[in-house]
Amino acid sequence: MKNNKIQPSILPGFMELLPREQQIFKDIIRKITNVYEKNGFLEMDTPIIEKSEVLLAKSAGETEKQVYRFNRGSNDLSLRFDLTVPFARFSAQYFNELIFPFKRYQIGKVYRGERNQRGRYREFYQFDVDIIGNNKLSINNDALVISMASRAFKAIGLKDYKLQISNRKILSSVLKELEITNTTEVLILIDKYDKIGAAEFESSLIELIGKEKADYINKIININGSNEEILAELKKLDMNSEELKKGIEEIDTVRKMLKLLGVDDNEYTINLKIIRGLDYYTGTVIETFLIGNENYGSICSGGRYDNLAENYTDNILPGVGISIGLTRLFFVLKEIGFLDNYKVEKSIEYLIIPIGDTLEYCVEIYKMLLAKGKYTEIYLEEDKLKKKLNYANKLAIPNVILIGENEVLKREIKIKDMASGEEKVINLL
Repeated sequence: MKNNKIQPSILPGFMELLPREQQIFKDIIRKITNVYEKNGFLEMDTPIIEKSEVLLAKSAGETEKQVYRFNRGSNDLSLRFDLTVPFARFSAQYFNELIFPFKRYQIGKVYRGERNQRGRYREFYQFDVDIIGNNKLSINNDALVISMASRAFKAIGLKDYKLQISNRKILSSVLKELEITNTTEVLILIDKYDKIGAAEFESSLIELIGKEKADYINKIININGSNEEILAELKKLDMNSEELKKGIEEIDTVRKMLKLLGVDDNEYTINLKIIRGLDYYTGTVIETFLIGNENYGSICSGGRYDNLAENYTDNILPGVGISIGLTRLFFVLKEIGFLDNYKVEKSIEYLIIPIGDTLEYCVEIYKMLLAKGKYTEIYLEEDKLKKKLNYANKLAIPNVILIGENEVLKREIKIKDMASGEEKVINLL
């Protein structure tokens, strides 16, 4: 007889998790959400499907090619490719109902028809946090948003990360002062520095703008030392550019505010090679890498933008935000073994095992523990005790409550610690 069964599978570029992994994933979301909410950020959500004319108002090139776009009746629709553009539409649409500065966070799936690669997905979660103002927004908010990334990583127990910070005004003004006309090409090349290496970068830059100017730019982007020392060197630049002074002043303000907010100096570094979206970010820019695992790419990025919703409203909405690529981050943490000993805060603490005709008493205990806020499960299958205990072990449930007829008669519960094997009896009378 012919087997007509369909082989179960999913499309490449999509992530599915087994229950234990999903539990960890959810716990990471919960811990980061807790950080944002404790700091005054409000949750919001937007539809996965948007009108194409709204979603693609500013998009072009590679981004537009990656969008999942389709028609439904007379409607031209697209799946959102990030959470920022829908946020811009939301801010313009509900401008009169929002309280500024508006601090929001959002987690949601986004879609990009990218070439499938390890750690890069076509459907993935982003976790964004943004602050937008009405006409103005203090530069101190840039530091506040960066500190949210620091707090989020610490909340999930991540230590080996490095926030890399720059300001787009610095390099933009240097290129203007040097009268470089092919600015975009130069910035794109600088953005590729770490991927192509110093030698290839230098020869390509000389080809673009000549040796004298290339040497000058190379010297600036490779200033090293502590964050204070890098800023001191930048302040020595002999250029009469207000934009340059503004960029250096902004990054210095961010540095000072980060210190006040408790972000250690060794958590971040000033790196002028960080460029990010050429037609989007206007000041502070941020990327984050796992130390020793930089080859996986940035796990959290963002920056300052002058006018979030310029395509939808005449209101000026300056803002700053970061986005954690949650799906990629989870993939990387799994790859490097970080999740092997990950402690989930809210997981099952007790498994109640009925032995004999004790179900009624077991359910009573079950409801009592739930009322006390304990995460509890009751085993309802007719299996041997060994199989029931094995179930608890496989799910890493730390405590098993064994209830036989003797426990019912004496109104007791017997608790077995699954790690040590020790048992204790508690009398409920």
